Amino acid sequence: MKAICEANISTSLGKFAVRCSERGIREISFGAGRNAPRSRNGASTGTEVAVADDTQRTKAAEWARRAAKELEEYAGGQRRKFTVPLDLEGTSFQKKVWGALRTIPYGETRSYGEIARQVGNPRAARAVGMANHENPVAIVVPCHRVIAGDGSLGGYAGGLKRKSRILGLEKSQA
Repeated sequence: MKAICEANISTSLGKFAVRCSERGIREISFGAGRNAPRSRNGASTGTEVAVADDTQRTKAAEWARRAAKELEEYAGGQRRKFTVPLDLEGTSFQKKVWGALRTIPYGETRSYGEIARQVGNPRAARAVGMANHENPVAIVVPCHRVIAGDGSLGGYAGGLKRKSRILGLEKSQA
């Protein structure tokens, strides 16, 4: 079983839980994570890395700390690219789509159809949308940069309000 470390952060874009293995980021979820430290009133208390035992105080904890720092920098408009490696599981099509998403420049958007064409399946816009939906590392794999062909936002696991805020942040910094 892989050692997983979790960092919980609160940023201007909301709360995130980042889970990392010794190979890199496995998951970023919106809201407080399973191991989020709490204050007496139940609020998240900022950046913390939860470590289950000493064997996890290795690469997984280092990746979790670095990923949390990079997400905080991103939310503050001080980072455009992420350097922590990814440890993703998915189908070959999903991984192909996620790779294509990482080529979308900061501050720009692409349509689901454009991504489908980029991955060699021009009629797979809906499948691209499903791959986006299954993206376990939102923001680092920037599924928020994919919009509908008519220019509307489409969907987003973190909610359309957050997607709009993230795109606004990027456009203001680009």
